[in-house]
Amino acid sequence: MANQLGVLNALDAAKTQWYHFTAIVIAGMGFFTDAYDLFSISLITKLLGRIYYFDALSEKPGTLPLRIAAAVNGVAFCGTLAGQLFFGWLGDKLGRKRVYGLTLMLMVICSIASGLSFGKSPDGVMATLCFFRFWLGFGIGGDYPLSATIMSEYANKKTRGAFIAAVFAMQGFGILTGGIIALIVSAAFDHAYKALPYNVDREHSTAPQADYIWRIILMFGAIPALLTYYWRMKMPETARYTALVARNAKQAAADMSKVLQVELNAEQEKVDKIGREQFGLFSKEFAKRHGLNLLGTTSTWFLLDIAFYSSNLFQKDIFSAIGWLPKAETMSATKEVYQIAKAQTLIALCGTVPGYWFTVAFIEHLGRFAIQLMGFFFMSVFMFALAIPYPYWKTHNTGFLIMYSLTFFFANFGPNATTFIVPAEIFPARLRSTCHGISAAAGKAGAIVGSLGFLYAAQSTNHDKVDKGYHTGIGVKNALIVLGAVNCLGMLFTLLVPETMGRSLEDITGENEEDNGYEQRFSVEKVPV
Repeated sequence: MANQLGVLNALDAAKTQWYHFTAIVIAGMGFFTDAYDLFSISLITKLLGRIYYFDALSEKPGTLPLRIAAAVNGVAFCGTLAGQLFFGWLGDKLGRKRVYGLTLMLMVICSIASGLSFGKSPDGVMATLCFFRFWLGFGIGGDYPLSATIMSEYANKKTRGAFIAAVFAMQGFGILTGGIIALIVSAAFDHAYKALPYNVDREHSTAPQADYIWRIILMFGAIPALLTYYWRMKMPETARYTALVARNAKQAAADMSKVLQVELNAEQEKVDKIGREQFGLFSKEFAKRHGLNLLGTTSTWFLLDIAFYSSNLFQKDIFSAIGWLPKAETMSATKEVYQIAKAQTLIALCGTVPGYWFTVAFIEHLGRFAIQLMGFFFMSVFMFALAIPYPYWKTHNTGFLIMYSLTFFFANFGPNATTFIVPAEIFPARLRSTCHGISAAAGKAGAIVGSLGFLYAAQSTNHDKVDKGYHTGIGVKNALIVLGAVNCLGMLFTLLVPETMGRSLEDITGENEEDNGYEQRFSVEKVPV
């Protein structure tokens, strides 16, 4: 296009080369750490209950009291939500690169600090853990808008979706690694410090050394983040931010000349002509041009995360309910960690990880809209297929596991990936990080609803089978029906999300246009699919 800056044209037309893969690894390792840190908590909550809330008179091992379980599971999401809004806004104000290293260091420090949680009482230890996990979540939150925006602004237009999806796909490896680390640590401790099952010897079913297990698992999350810190600091600011937001054409051309290894002209005159009309996030103009799109990205991410996080965080409860995990009282504390980790690793290997990479492979062929709609549809189908004949699955564990894995497969080969990709493409450069942060924060609000709601809802309808300290719930069967209905709503709101495949970012948002042509171009090209 005539008005397209040469430096942005060069990025859009660039062949896939080494710097693309470097950017994927640098941004992706942040997401690896994000997923490891957020989901590793589900591996250790039952262990925390055994260690800190042991009751020698109880026939069942200790469990976290309801308010503590809710805090431990949900506090990182609260931090993540706050971090997405704050760092998303900061990424547009100060630049993507300047904020990028800060989020990573916050994650490293708080991962280590989580494992060093201390206190004079059990509640004191949990309070310290929750404090550090809130700030860990705050750092993780910043990684969402910044990683997505950086990758979308670096990528070429033909493979942009696949590159952003590849960054997000590192989440799958983070979840898988969490399970593997828990397997290794629990097996090592089980071998070194033998303990009898709870129903044989209540007092000694939890070895004193088991307190190190959860600390090691949490602290390991700092290692991959620390390894990529140097490379994050070496990345230049994205050309789209430098040219379209900072309005420094010379710097943008100089930075991308080094990255692409070609000579690029500055074209400051073009920068001065493009997008002089600056409307804010809360303006009528933004609402008219981007309001429906923002509603589409926030609502679909909110609905997706209700189903995705409730299923992911409470796998262990679902496995116990169908009898795939042995009863807690028949295992020692270390053996229980091992069994939970084994189950979650299997699910990650069979459903979670492949789903992410199917998205990477097919997103530039099927498009974002089709993959998101298809993903929500099949998640609904499999949730209902698990829920309606629920008593049947109690005696057919393998079938249940296959169906359950397929819900994760279609979450990741579906809306879990596309809700992350699309907000990084459809908003103007000066609001891109902010709008992605708002969309992601809506998702985390869904995760909080899902994780806390499922904690209460999935409790048995039979009072005798309810976990200590909990009230009766609607049961796993009805909870799965509710999640299926939530996915149906996700299909409906997907209709508000536009297709962006194969188009340049400036073409999608209308930023190429001088002000008098902007309105007409945007209204024509914003129609979905």
